[in-house]
Amino acid sequence: MAEFVSRTGTPLLSVRDLSVTFPQRGADPVKAVRGISYDIFPGEFLGIVGESGSGKSVSSLAIMGLLPSTAQVSGAIEFEGRSLLEMNDTQLSRVRGKELAMVFQDPLSALTPVYSVGQQIGEALRVHDSRLSAQAAEARAIELLKVVGIPDAERRARAFPHEYSGGMRQRAMIAMAIANDPKVIIADEPTTALDVTIQAQILEVLERAKEITGAAVVLITHDLGVVAGHADRVGVMYAGKLVEIGSTEQIFHNAHMPYSIGLLRSVPNMLTAGSQRLVPLEGRPPSLNSLPTGCPFAPRCPIAIDECRTIEPDLVAYEPGVEPPHLAACIRAGEIARGELDRGDVFPRPEPLPSDEIADTDDAPVIVVEDLKRHFPLMKGAVFPRRIGTVRAVDGVSFSLRPGRTLGLVGESGCGKTTTILEIMEMTRPQHGRITIHGKDVATLSRKDLHGLRKDVQIVFQDPMGAIDPRLPIGEVISEPLLVQGASKQARDQRVVELLDLVGLDPAMADRYPHEFSGGQRQRIGIARALATDPSVIVLDEPLSALDVSIQAGIINLLEDLKDRLGLSYVFVAHDLAVVRQMADDVAVMYLGAVVEQGPIAEVFGSPRHPYTKALISAAPIPDPRIERGRARILLQGDLPSPTQEITGCRFRTRCPLYAMLDEPRQAQCRDTDPTLARHGGVRVACHHVDKSALVDIAVAQEPATTP
Repeated sequence: MAEFVSRTGTPLLSVRDLSVTFPQRGADPVKAVRGISYDIFPGEFLGIVGESGSGKSVSSLAIMGLLPSTAQVSGAIEFEGRSLLEMNDTQLSRVRGKELAMVFQDPLSALTPVYSVGQQIGEALRVHDSRLSAQAAEARAIELLKVVGIPDAERRARAFPHEYSGGMRQRAMIAMAIANDPKVIIADEPTTALDVTIQAQILEVLERAKEITGAAVVLITHDLGVVAGHADRVGVMYAGKLVEIGSTEQIFHNAHMPYSIGLLRSVPNMLTAGSQRLVPLEGRPPSLNSLPTGCPFAPRCPIAIDECRTIEPDLVAYEPGVEPPHLAACIRAGEIARGELDRGDVFPRPEPLPSDEIADTDDAPVIVVEDLKRHFPLMKGAVFPRRIGTVRAVDGVSFSLRPGRTLGLVGESGCGKTTTILEIMEMTRPQHGRITIHGKDVATLSRKDLHGLRKDVQIVFQDPMGAIDPRLPIGEVISEPLLVQGASKQARDQRVVELLDLVGLDPAMADRYPHEFSGGQRQRIGIARALATDPSVIVLDEPLSALDVSIQAGIINLLEDLKDRLGLSYVFVAHDLAVVRQMADDVAVMYLGAVVEQGPIAEVFGSPRHPYTKALISAAPIPDPRIERGRARILLQGDLPSPTQEITGCRFRTRCPLYAMLDEPRQAQCRDTDPTLARHGGVRVACHHVDKSALVDIAVAQEPATTP
């Protein structure tokens, strides 16, 4: 982690009263950015956070000069004393990519698919240095790929973007961004679609790029844990404006703006998750083409007063003389800063469900999966197809789910989590192994019995809008499973009213269409639909990944209350380990189609035994700068191997940090024999050398500290 920078002297980049408006035909213009101002000094790391639509990305695109021609931009953006807004496109092109660089959210869209990655990095070099030969540009591209950790850089430079994994594409984008030693790097959600282990690698690469080039970094993200571990200062945006800005320590431990306080209290923390309920930010941000009078956050603010609805406050320093300046835009910020208004009282934690409302459950497992395997043939050729390999999507998974409990399935993308739950939902004879639901082997059931069993197991999908029919009002969307089960119209209508009330929506909304609802409301509709048949098991497939962090808290609380009140059991698939720890009772950690560690979540996460579990947990960011900056990380090398790859012995040994520390006889055991799940204390672990796993912790603890 870099040292905090000195903010004396002249700013490298200065933004003053920047506003961006998009005209709309037949409607009021969208005021995407409304008068934001901030400075960035050489070597500084600035994090900008806020909900979707708050103007974070638009403000960065305005700096880069990449907004559409219809955008109306006002204010001032000065880079080293030069006005960027007064430059024409030719002049700006000389600065963009050389002195100002950007890492985009979706690298596959940002890279050209018809040129190799090496050619594209070489082009970024030669466009700003015409004297550079093609051979020199190619050599420099290979060198840059090595710097950002791309293995076998000479060969990978000749590969095309579609041949790279998501993490490798993002590393290639960072290589392109630092190619010309820029003075400012803007990273727009660079880790959003990546696994936690790859995210840790990308952030490490970004820090290394900052050190190599000496650049200032602007990181746009919704992940407060990422900001806590890397940013010197944080700016919080809401409804197109900066509503608070200060040092990372000031924002995380002494926030003055109620919106900032709410954001921080809505985020699950790996260290405290499961011990306390999250604080949801009710409501949604205002439309940027019809902003309310006064403070835009007032309709959602629990401490708003009448004055808040008439005056929009400016950024004000409530602690004069503090460096860097800590500014907040709230009429009541002074009361919070002086301690007259406790932050816990601004957004109090919801009370847990009363014990008399918690349903009784028994101990008989509702789902038992035994040695489940699902392999897919890998074919080549269209006219005369031939099998050239096998995709081992699921390769011997076993677990059981008890009533009233949540089983979390975690692991990197491609580890087999989704295929596992789809095998359960399909309710057909598996290729190998057995699936038992309520004591019934699904392979032996008749069609009639399966039809009756299907209502007991329902699913909530990752994308709520993609999972519901946009042409139907939500009342019909929710009641569709009942229609399949043969329920009468009267019974369906009555159940819709009950379900909408149960998930916290107004039953009067039953006639509205899906597009009229926010993302969080649409996910509540998906949950109501899953509850329609009164199931005992709900499969949750990444139900929160498409939602803002502020909305996630409300959905998590809802799911926890429903589980307790109705005695439901959940199979919860997620990549966010803090959310899993918040919700799950038990956890199964998957790697390349198999479970490598399994047991009660408190024991698995509190004292992980498998090296892969240790790496996952150490890579998960914690939204507390005091803790996050002092943590030692286990960074896995490379990406997850392909499930088509033949790996003898332990499937994790190619990335295992413990493997390199073992003597030759123990390494030979890892190479030759695939470990099976064996009990160690209260958990089961698939590792030959569990007794040696503490070596990984010792090695990481002995690495030089990098606290700022």
